[in-house]
Amino acid sequence: MAHHACLLTFWLFLIMPMWCLSTNKNECIYQGEEGTQGFYQDGDVILGGLFPLHSSPVATERAFQSKPAAVEYKDFSSRALRWMRTMTFAVAEINQRQDLLPKLSLGYHIHDSCDDIPVSVKRSLLLVNGQPEKERGASCADVRRQPSPVIVGDASSGVSMAVLRTLGSFQIPLVSYFASCSCLSNKKEFPSFMRTMPSDEFQIKALAKLVHYFQWSWVGLIGVDLDYARFAIQLFLKESVRYNVCPAYVHFYPVILSKEALRELMNIIRDSTATVILNFSRESTLQTILQECRRQNITHLQWIASEAWATSNALWGDFSDLLQGTLGFAIRKGEIPSLYRYLTLLNTSNIQTSHFLSEFWEDTFNFACTGRESLDDVYTLYSDVSQLRVSYNVYKAVYLIAHALHDMSTCVPGQGPFHNGTCGSLKYLLPWQVCLLSYMKRANFTTLGEDVSFDEHGDPIASYDLMSWQVASDGSLQLVKVGFYDASLKDETNLVINDSVIMWHSGNKVCAPVSVCSQSCLPGSRKARRKGEPICCFDCIPCAEGEISNETDSNDCLRCSREMWPNQARDQCLPKVLEYLSFWEPLGIVLWVVSTIGACLTVAVLCVFVMYRNTPVIQGNNMELSFMLLLFLCVCFLIGLTFIGKPTDWRCQIRYTAFGISFALCIACILAKTTVVLMAFRATLPGSDVMKWFGPAKQRFSVIFCSCIQALVCIIWLTIKPPFAANRTQFLSATIIVECDVGSEIGFWFVLGYIGLLACTCFLTAFLARKLPDNFNEAKFITFSMVIFFAVWITFIPVYVSTRGKYMVAVHVFAILASAFGLLLCIFTPKCYVVLLRPEKNIRKNMMKK
Repeated sequence: MAHHACLLTFWLFLIMPMWCLSTNKNECIYQGEEGTQGFYQDGDVILGGLFPLHSSPVATERAFQSKPAAVEYKDFSSRALRWMRTMTFAVAEINQRQDLLPKLSLGYHIHDSCDDIPVSVKRSLLLVNGQPEKERGASCADVRRQPSPVIVGDASSGVSMAVLRTLGSFQIPLVSYFASCSCLSNKKEFPSFMRTMPSDEFQIKALAKLVHYFQWSWVGLIGVDLDYARFAIQLFLKESVRYNVCPAYVHFYPVILSKEALRELMNIIRDSTATVILNFSRESTLQTILQECRRQNITHLQWIASEAWATSNALWGDFSDLLQGTLGFAIRKGEIPSLYRYLTLLNTSNIQTSHFLSEFWEDTFNFACTGRESLDDVYTLYSDVSQLRVSYNVYKAVYLIAHALHDMSTCVPGQGPFHNGTCGSLKYLLPWQVCLLSYMKRANFTTLGEDVSFDEHGDPIASYDLMSWQVASDGSLQLVKVGFYDASLKDETNLVINDSVIMWHSGNKVCAPVSVCSQSCLPGSRKARRKGEPICCFDCIPCAEGEISNETDSNDCLRCSREMWPNQARDQCLPKVLEYLSFWEPLGIVLWVVSTIGACLTVAVLCVFVMYRNTPVIQGNNMELSFMLLLFLCVCFLIGLTFIGKPTDWRCQIRYTAFGISFALCIACILAKTTVVLMAFRATLPGSDVMKWFGPAKQRFSVIFCSCIQALVCIIWLTIKPPFAANRTQFLSATIIVECDVGSEIGFWFVLGYIGLLACTCFLTAFLARKLPDNFNEAKFITFSMVIFFAVWITFIPVYVSTRGKYMVAVHVFAILASAFGLLLCIFTPKCYVVLLRPEKNIRKNMMKK
């Protein structure tokens, strides 16, 4: 506090007018520049005002040998003059009201801040200390104007901060109508600051959501090197992280752009791939940038305006081709009744009373004053009330102060905001007693249909209109509202945009411009960061086998479950295809057709044997065992059908047990036939009675006995760990293999092993009997059949083990069919040949030949 007091004392002695310093204490001598240019009206309470009527100081060399001349400024702002006059209009309107401050009149004292910190600080001190009239020699009390206990201003955040740091020690309220820097919400540093302009914190949130809405992930950020732009861009960088928006570049340029600074900025913009550029700047500086953009033919940019120039008509005339399609959030617009009439009610007689009005009049009519000029005949920003946004903020600032004064004047003792419910005093309105500021913070009123209130930081509830810069039919700027942002709504609904109304820079109404570092990764791929580059720069990599991504710009691919598999685009998990040997697929059709043919051939052979059962060929080769073998072979062919179709538990159990038992029966029949042939020749030896052990009953018993062993194995297998239907899911496969799990591997191989054992025994027996002296020796044909049988099943084992799914089943069926056909053809084809084609050999005499 002491530090601030010292600074204030320094300013007071340096630039403040000195009062009553002559030897005659009743004579007032004014020290320093008088600063008489402005608007003043007396009243019970004088409201101070600071507005940037002039800007862009002309650079001059200072010799430091004489008093510097007054600074000249290049730019005169008709818009700022409208703001000044809006303040005087609001004061006049309040003074005419009977419901607001009926016993108190308001006055105003308005100065030009020149958008310059030294000038603003100096004139703010003039406002809070009062100012003398020009007459000399009068007493100080008679000539001194009332000090202002509150100031409406300034437009710039940086200027407002400087004024606050100077006057802050005395808690003199400053109500800004256009300063938006979020830093001003810091009540520890700026306790006496309030504003009717929303904080940049809300504007930045709206801008970040806007950029995200149009999927602009690669954005250029530039701003003037002042607190306003620095805090705004810092907030944007922080907020944009939520939406994965990256800055293509961040550049601050000086307030006065030199050739070197302008060249550096242009190089950055030209070399970047970003087509969307967000600028936090003032109008005058932006004009210089746009001129250079046109000179260098940089005309492809989609400009995003900060609220500082989102509705600036002054930029349109010379740069409509560059700014068409510009988007920006503008503060809430208001319609102030009778303001237009008040602004245009000027003539040559009353403008002479104000230096500001005279300068405006001369600038508007090019110094050609005839006395018949009227503002109704010309267009000027001063009288343009179609976009009353900042002017509306000025209007609300005056009403804020008026309502605070009204609440103070109507305060009931004991119900006031101060200690023990005391009220503030209008009689002694001292700023450092914090009376007025306390009432202003509590203010809650309605003006022009809008409810005005403030949060704990002294900021109003933020509400913005999204404006699109479009060309009107006459070539003028048409600011079209295409959406809005309301901070009082939920985050999901606070931004509303009507895309169909937007006209883009290219003149296209359909497609928004693209501004990305990398094109979006479509579903089915994922983003892969580029090393050393921002997060928005990436490559797109297709998802791996078994993985999907169903969102655009997905960071990771998701693995499908074991029962699911990606579609071809890899953006959706679909149920896996069930794979099994179906009856209606080509492979299944071939197998069941061959199985049916095999069964039919077996039945046909059986019919031949039945028809010719009394012939020597049929009777001489153990007819009963032949009939049994044909019956079991038919079953073997039909067993192949149980391997086709969708597996179920009962089908799996039937197929393996039927397969094992049927082949055991077949091989047992062949073994019995071979043994009988071998023993029959040994029985012819003198004294041999071996054939009594191989009669028909014994043959049937041997077949049943051999088969019962296989049946017992199958029963044990089904009891302990039976076969069952299983779904084989694999992560790197698009199918679910539905197959029969053998359950017990030991049981399965035991069944095969027993069939192999019977086949080996049969083969050895047949091999021993192959050269027995018989005209039609069946043993050699059995030997051939066993060779085929072994060849099939020895080949089957490695192929069966190495395959999966329906092909494994097909191998199994093929082995069954091949071995069955081998037995059928080798054993019964020669007999059928003789019976059907060589009947002359089918006689007993021929059978008895040696």
